[in-house]
Amino acid sequence: MIAGGSERGAKLAHMGLRTDTFDLAGLRLSAGEGRRLELEVAIDPFLLGGERYAVDPPLVRCRLDISRMTGDGYALRLRFEATLAGPCMRCLEQATPAFMVDAREVSQPGESDELSSPYVHRGVLDLHAWARDALALALPAKLLCRADCAGLCPTCGANLNQSGADHAHAQAPDPRWSKLSELRFE
Repeated sequence: MIAGGSERGAKLAHMGLRTDTFDLAGLRLSAGEGRRLELEVAIDPFLLGGERYAVDPPLVRCRLDISRMTGDGYALRLRFEATLAGPCMRCLEQATPAFMVDAREVSQPGESDELSSPYVHRGVLDLHAWARDALALALPAKLLCRADCAGLCPTCGANLNQSGADHAHAQAPDPRWSKLSELRFE
């Protein structure tokens, strides 16, 4: 956990520090006061469609903006870029798509459930969980090696990105008409 007064907090704003949890109360911010921090957070791999997608590198540099609200509340903004590494969901080649994340949370204890962040508990921010969830929400339905990935041929399994547009197979006869081939006209 990180804690500190205003002098130490100013130093933290310019340093990248690895943290999984962050003591918001330790910043001792007054209502209306804010702080911007550069931190590093580890993001666990994802399991999507039975395949493992790891954040590469696993330690992601992020920017955390903290603003103190009245009472015990905080307005939080988390921004970072992360690259996932794993198989393309169409052609199975290595894919390394990058994603920009810009997430916001409000934590105002004692107010409605809408203003209660699941990532803040007793003045401590679970940055690890928030960063992973924010990245998960930024992911598309399919992770591809490139936007125009052609995938695999359904007949022979060839990578259509490499075989080109002229890849084709002779069309098999319709099995519903197979009995007609047994007819003999003599």
